[in-house]
Amino acid sequence: MELRQLLYVLQIANERNFSRAAEKLHIAQPSLSQQLSKLERELGVMLFQRNTSAVELTHAGTKFVEQAQIIIDAVELLRQEMTDISELRTGRVVVGSMPITGAHLLPHVLPVFKRKYPEIDITLLEDSSMNLEKLTASGQTDLSLLSLPLEIPALAYEILGEERIDLAVPPEHPLAVRMSTGVRTSLEELKQESFIVLKEGQGFRKMTVDLCRQAGFEPSVVFESNNMETVQSLVAAGMGVTLVPRFISRAPRSEFVPVYLPLAEPVPSRTLVVAYRKGRYLSKAAEAFIDTFQTTVAELAQE
Repeated sequence: MELRQLLYVLQIANERNFSRAAEKLHIAQPSLSQQLSKLERELGVMLFQRNTSAVELTHAGTKFVEQAQIIIDAVELLRQEMTDISELRTGRVVVGSMPITGAHLLPHVLPVFKRKYPEIDITLLEDSSMNLEKLTASGQTDLSLLSLPLEIPALAYEILGEERIDLAVPPEHPLAVRMSTGVRTSLEELKQESFIVLKEGQGFRKMTVDLCRQAGFEPSVVFESNNMETVQSLVAAGMGVTLVPRFISRAPRSEFVPVYLPLAEPVPSRTLVVAYRKGRYLSKAAEAFIDTFQTTVAELAQE
């Protein structure tokens, strides 16, 4: 049994498709199939059920994948520890980020980090929060910027801080005058409003819907978008209202600017975290990135 064979099985299990697995592994599909057949003959069990429409793990395959992941993690831990000892501050960190939140936080974090650790390379991977959890759990990112709660139990996390949630309304909306009066708006007052929200798969969409439900109503969603900038522009154009994280609501905008209002106590907030797979070795570079992230977010929250 060879280490590369373990990697091959894990990739096939992840993709459920030989062609995609071979492409990700940068080998020819026949070679991948031969290596798997060789391993199965050696083990005396079938790891996958193959048919024309799908590739599924057998019972033996499921057990193999569980142990193979532990072995690969152990090898990676050994490699990373040796790299840290030999290279000290050099290294590479793959960081997963939600596009919306990352766009407003990373420009503050990355320059600080690069000044402190110029020899550490940062690779960014943007995706929805749902996909980022999967990528982090499978080890395709070292760290990911997410918000609680996390859906996948295999993830651990370090807290970055609490981010308050604001209400965004059109400039002509009756509630907009509260920006000058200081009167706070309760979520219950939004029961009859039309909502513009992010599409399914975005963590903040779920949070918006959950907050409305906790306030006793189901939000009337009139528009959905993958982009928070689009959501805010539609609000500014008078198409509805929405909830917006504080780091985003206070960012400068050139046009189509809604009115941002603070919500009444208890003010809803979300907990931003840096997540990583449980049991995964965090390199010194990754730990340094977490430390820089926590410090920078704390400074931004005080401004």
